[in-house]
Amino acid sequence: MARINLLPWRAELKKQQQQQFLTAALLSIALTLVLIFAVHMHYDDVMSYQESRNQMLRNEIAAVDKKIAEIKNIEEKKTELLTKIDVIQKLQESRPLIVHLFDEVARRTPDGVFLTSFVQSDKVLTFNGKTESNARVSAFMRAIEASEWLHSPKLNIIQSQQKTKVDQLSDFILIAKLGVISEDEKN
Repeated sequence: MARINLLPWRAELKKQQQQQFLTAALLSIALTLVLIFAVHMHYDDVMSYQESRNQMLRNEIAAVDKKIAEIKNIEEKKTELLTKIDVIQKLQESRPLIVHLFDEVARRTPDGVFLTSFVQSDKVLTFNGKTESNARVSAFMRAIEASEWLHSPKLNIIQSQQKTKVDQLSDFILIAKLGVISEDEKN
């Protein structure tokens, strides 16, 4: 008689194939999860490294901003000091000018002209005074024109308080410029 195999080999084979498939699927899922975890950790490390670099850059930018503020402060102080130095140098240069001015005014003021005050505003001098006659003021103006320290005299006003007295002094206001005359002012 022919031998009949009654064992369910096909069912066992199918069960074995399902078990192999399940094992392969579980291994694939586990490998995929491990791979996803590794990629996630790598990206986490990259992000952490980049964040630390960004923080370092922020710190450096803050330090540079602080240095820029210090430099601006130093520049302001430098400008302030240069301005003060310039003022001091101008004062040093003009120191002998005052002496020359008083000397020149004393030499150029003719007899019969009495200065009551004069005011200097930058390079403009305003003379207030009294005079015995208008001709004396004209002589004073010509003397100023001839001066090397004063130039461009301009009579602002000349008036007498009372016209009845013969010996009365007239008041006058005369404006002149201080310094050497420039070529533009000559023309």
